[in-house]
Amino acid sequence: YNGAPFIREALESVLRQTVPPDEIIVVDDGSTDDGPTIVEELSRSRQIRLLRKANGGQSSARNLAVETCGSSHLAFLDQDDAWYENHLEVLKRPFEEGGMRNLALVYGNLDQIDRNGRMVCHGCLDTVPTPHPKRSLLDCLRHDMFILPGASLVDKAAFMNVGRFDERLSGYEDDDLFVRLFSGGYQSSYLNVSITRWRIYAGSTSYSDRMRRSRMIYFRKLLEQHPDDPLL
Repeated sequence: YNGAPFIREALESVLRQTVPPDEIIVVDDGSTDDGPTIVEELSRSRQIRLLRKANGGQSSARNLAVETCGSSHLAFLDQDDAWYENHLEVLKRPFEEGGMRNLALVYGNLDQIDRNGRMVCHGCLDTVPTPHPKRSLLDCLRHDMFILPGASLVDKAAFMNVGRFDERLSGYEDDDLFVRLFSGGYQSSYLNVSITRWRIYAGSTSYSDRMRRSRMIYFRKLLEQHPDDPLL
């Protein structure tokens, strides 16, 4: 949505992958800027599919892309972030090795950058007090998950089995999905290597009113789904 300042960089990072993706889908979530025009320009020489919809937030945009996706695994990327060139090569390895039962999620670390692309923090997940990967429901509930969609590779069948992204959420929809994957008996693998450049700035959705409202919806959802049991 309104990603004109960054969408070219994001897509070029996908196009430079050492292991190319099988398909590239971009969802225009009702943009009012030139972002879709930039995507159309790139799609003239590259296999990029552009879908358009009314603005509904990142959950509905991602779900629409997944519905039209024919691949077995999903790699997400927000408009203002960018992958390192080995992003897919690194994340697909645990799936190919087949060493974990019910593996549904492989994710990595991130380097944080500012609006202008300047480095702010290398391996920023190393600086937050939450374990990786999560091994208990308690760890999922008492910490921010800090599993970023843009640094993740997700098994599509598992994604569909647990009910996709909750479209009421425009913020914390990723935590909600990953908690449901954990509760559904799926496993995750964490690779402590930075595979994504994560752009945080004042205009990020992380600081929006929509995010604040979404946080409370997610909080109430957790209370309903995982009520406290004092005996346990």
